[in-house]
Amino acid sequence: MKARVFVTLKNGVLDPQGKAIGHALNGLGFGEVGEVRQGKVIDLELAETSAEAARSRIKEMCEKLLANTVIEKYEIDLRN
Repeated sequence: MKARVFVTLKNGVLDPQGKAIGHALNGLGFGEVGEVRQGKVIDLELAETSAEAARSRIKEMCEKLLANTVIEKYEIDLRN
């Protein structure tokens, strides 16, 4: 089973990298770009057949390593 984890900063947490990206895009002539928030995508391949078990294990991975849950949130997308 394959999974994609999206990790982003929680609302209210300052995102200086997102601001820098937004500023650079505006400077390059993309004036229609407003607020920018950056994050990361992590692709995982699991030797698991149960979607419920896979989601549970990935949640553990996120809580222990993949996301800093104090300032980040995560979203799990499972694929077969």
